[in-house]
Amino acid sequence: MTTIGDPVDPSAKRRRIPKRFRPLMWTLAVAMVCCLGVVVSVVQLLSDQSSDDDGSVILAGCGTNVVIDPDSEFPEIGPYSSEQIQNAAIIISVGQDMEVPARGWIIAVATAMQESRLTNLGHLGDRNDHDSQGLFQQRPSSGWGTPEQVTDPVYASTKFYDKLLTIDNWETLPLTVAAQRVQISAFPDAYAKHEPLATDIVNTLTGGGARVSAVDTSLGTCAQPGELSASGWIIPVEGPVNSGFQTPQRPTHNGVDIGAPRGATVVAASSGTVITSECNASLYGQPYSCDVDGSPEVAGCGWYVNILHAGDYLTRYCHFASAPLVKEGDVVQAGQILGYVGSSGRSSGPHLHFETHLNADRSAAGAVDPVAFMNQMGAPLD
Repeated sequence: MTTIGDPVDPSAKRRRIPKRFRPLMWTLAVAMVCCLGVVVSVVQLLSDQSSDDDGSVILAGCGTNVVIDPDSEFPEIGPYSSEQIQNAAIIISVGQDMEVPARGWIIAVATAMQESRLTNLGHLGDRNDHDSQGLFQQRPSSGWGTPEQVTDPVYASTKFYDKLLTIDNWETLPLTVAAQRVQISAFPDAYAKHEPLATDIVNTLTGGGARVSAVDTSLGTCAQPGELSASGWIIPVEGPVNSGFQTPQRPTHNGVDIGAPRGATVVAASSGTVITSECNASLYGQPYSCDVDGSPEVAGCGWYVNILHAGDYLTRYCHFASAPLVKEGDVVQAGQILGYVGSSGRSSGPHLHFETHLNADRSAAGAVDPVAFMNQMGAPLD
């Protein structure tokens, strides 16, 4: 059985667990991440539950202080084994001991997923990338430490965080940018694809820690409206949800309508690449201006933007008052201004129509409930 205190391979003797292993919550969380895809866990809107027997709490909130059982085995998560998840737990624990904000844990775990598949690699001989070793493939020849040091997960994690903390505004940078500034990799865009599962791993091991504010160093309080969550998401505009997702009254309504006033600022819900920025309004089959208010008779989103995010998530923002401030191909950061609330296209009044899609599928088939999706990402709309 692989446990936090048992050696699992010959190199395990170098794996020093911090003396005060901060609380990590994983029990009964396998259901959150039981498949390779992040899709299942993302579209679930989890609720807190209590055990009738022992009073333990399964938190789907924003972190918990349940002490980990050193005699228990870590769960498998996605394609990662119990031993690999143990390494992820060490990375997170070091971040907690160093009081690194929760956003840093996700960046560090995603980086190790890319560099080593969360495996503490020794020297690989002819297959080695220069002299890179350990969870983060740190190079002794580049000053990261001795081979013995960089293959100690605690030391390697500490060095990663030390470098991360020197980067200005690292908490708000796209994950792949922050990771690249630490690692200086030959493949600077490779880290992004690991962000969704890294988020799930942190949520599982901390009872929802990826849903706290990106700058929080402690768990327990979710990101507040307008704050970037540790998972890298933020609400696109403040306001009540006035019309829901695929309701009985509007079964083809593939998003939600957020009741924000005309001229309110709309921001990117997460970092990504703009793949659409245009006017698509029409009336009776003919193009219709997006620079004037639309009506229920007008077809289309009016001025709108699609953004493709890590994990092939897609967000859509409709009914801008004027042409968006971003264009196709732009790389945007979470919280970057996209435009301003209006009523262009099929609209009966100013609001933001907001959609979330999976698998980069722009059609109705890819749409999921934005309320559940954003709640899971730590940026609840309500």
